[in-house]
Amino acid sequence: MTAQPSPWDEDYRRRGNLWGGAPAPLPEIPADAAVLEIGCGNGKTLEALARRSSRVTAVDISPEAVALARRRPGTAEADLAVADARHLPFRDEAFDAVFLVHIAGHLPLRGRTAIASEAVRVLRPSGTLFFRSFSVEDMRAGKGTETEPWTFRRGGGIITHYFTEAETAELFAPLAAVSVRTHRWRMRIRGQDLPRAEVEGVFRREG
Repeated sequence: MTAQPSPWDEDYRRRGNLWGGAPAPLPEIPADAAVLEIGCGNGKTLEALARRSSRVTAVDISPEAVALARRRPGTAEADLAVADARHLPFRDEAFDAVFLVHIAGHLPLRGRTAIASEAVRVLRPSGTLFFRSFSVEDMRAGKGTETEPWTFRRGGGIITHYFTEAETAELFAPLAAVSVRTHRWRMRIRGQDLPRAEVEGVFRREG
């Protein structure tokens, strides 16, 4: 029996590069750092990471997304693979830096816990983990069908979880929190200024 395509595959196949524009500001990383991006999508953040380090690896569960990321300018030297973020195909302590940008929020609680555990597992002592996802203060929070607390399913079957700062710190509790904060801005839509908000966390593995 042929496996059914995921909602993400269908979305990427239909709409192509879902994520455009400039990536959000990223922390500094050494040029020779071994970097992993979990959930690279069509390569928006990956392209920026590849300009900072010559040793970048990226994974996504969607083959369509990985194919798009491979064609993105500046990503030719990156190692890309189709992989489930809850079961990463890498040895323990393989990376100096791990990036999770708008990926954990598209999983239910059990999946978020698994992806956090895997991210910690592959991070080296003294390594840095960078996290960003939507906040409960974002204008889209509460829209759609609630499947878990602060997790909503909208059209297409894709879920989005909205984070608090405390929840983010707890999710990566094995690591030392360097900073956990909420970025807020306004977006003008149809004559209205609406609130956008993301939780950003920087964590370090002590060793």
